[in-house]
Amino acid sequence: MDRTAQATTIRKRTRELNAVSLPAELAINLVFILFCGLCIVPFIFVVIISFTSQESIRQIGYSFLPAQWSLEAYSYVMKLGQQLWVSYFNSFLVTVLGTLFSVTICIMYSYALFRKDFKYRTFFAFFSFFTMLFGGGLAPTYMVCKQLLGLSDSYMAIIVPMLVNPFNFIIMRTFFQSSVPEELIEAAAIDGSGEYNTLVRIIVPISKPGIATIALLNALAYWNEWFIPMLYIRKEQYIPLQYLLQRMQNNVQFLAQNSSMLGAEASKIAINLPSATLRMALVVLIVVPIAFAYPFFQRYIISGLTIGSVKG
Repeated sequence: MDRTAQATTIRKRTRELNAVSLPAELAINLVFILFCGLCIVPFIFVVIISFTSQESIRQIGYSFLPAQWSLEAYSYVMKLGQQLWVSYFNSFLVTVLGTLFSVTICIMYSYALFRKDFKYRTFFAFFSFFTMLFGGGLAPTYMVCKQLLGLSDSYMAIIVPMLVNPFNFIIMRTFFQSSVPEELIEAAAIDGSGEYNTLVRIIVPISKPGIATIALLNALAYWNEWFIPMLYIRKEQYIPLQYLLQRMQNNVQFLAQNSSMLGAEASKIAINLPSATLRMALVVLIVVPIAFAYPFFQRYIISGLTIGSVKG
């Protein structure tokens, strides 16, 4: 009974120390509401500008209350026709496959670095870290991917160059070190579990928050990538959304900047192009799909650092 009373007293004191007065709680909530507003308002502003007419921007500039609403930016994008939806499909496919492959490689490589009984642990840790400090550069990378590996006009040409990320190895290894007890691995080894079985059936289930974080980072990287497709993709059937929209924006910007060098009729068309609102519309088309991925990953990230326990 004495232990129970002592534990109750400790819990009561803990609650008293963590207690927050009503004014302080209201102030904290207000601060977080303002912070959320600072994060959301810029995107809302981008959406408003994407529905603003080009003439309204010439008259009053960027505004939350435009003089005239318009769908000309989205109408201009929709002129891409079937190619727009093909590029959407390509981006989704590359993002899903690239994330699965890169996360799998990251888990296996990081698990090897995490195991202290792995003989070459130090060498492979230094090998991955060294590539973060010194890179071969664009020309050697292009020669390896294009000539040696033959990556050109295929989905693998976009996926393979981004498969390995040493920074993610370090994050995942650190997560294993701080969240996976060594006693759990030893107990699995005593029960006759092999390395792959231990990794897949024991380590991976209790490492979902870390894996979700790495998966989110890789998904964002694949979804936003346009430079690698610019180097290795020429066929329209493999062009992802980001590269397609980047190319459209460059074309519109070129016409707007060189309208004086064109003929009278072409110059008039170039001036009326929705160059300013088009940039905002492209942001909306790119950001909205990937934004739906955040709720899926969020439940794993917030679920906690570890799941399960070790019996003494």
